[in-house]
Amino acid sequence: MAGKATDLATLLRLRAWNVDERRRELGILIAREEELILLGEELDRQLIREQKVAAEDPTSVGYIYASFAKGHKARREQLQSHLAALRAEIEAAREQLNEAYREEKVLQEVQKERQRQEGEQEKRVLQASYDEIGMTQYRARDKG
Repeated sequence: MAGKATDLATLLRLRAWNVDERRRELGILIAREEELILLGEELDRQLIREQKVAAEDPTSVGYIYASFAKGHKARREQLQSHLAALRAEIEAAREQLNEAYREEKVLQEVQKERQRQEGEQEKRVLQASYDEIGMTQYRARDKG
């Protein structure tokens, strides 16, 4: 008996797709965050290399190091700013994923309840037909 529970199938598929899409978006944002973190680590390694070179030859390279250090600081601050903005996006994406998941779960529970109710209705109809058969047989025996 196809009833109200099957009416939710399309909506449930849509909600499942929505959850998958939110997961995919969150994964992309997290991958971008990891890239920025790796970029920051590479910037720090460059700074350490330049510090070593400047320490070895303070007279000629030491003057250039000051400019490099200023540039490094500016790039690092910009990277931190991008990371902060990206982390805010990640948090928003997590909230969207949680909301999509909650919506999907609500629909799943509604579908389960509808299926349960339809099952009970089918049992009542079947029992009523059995009762009718029993009553018919009883009347037939009673007349005969």
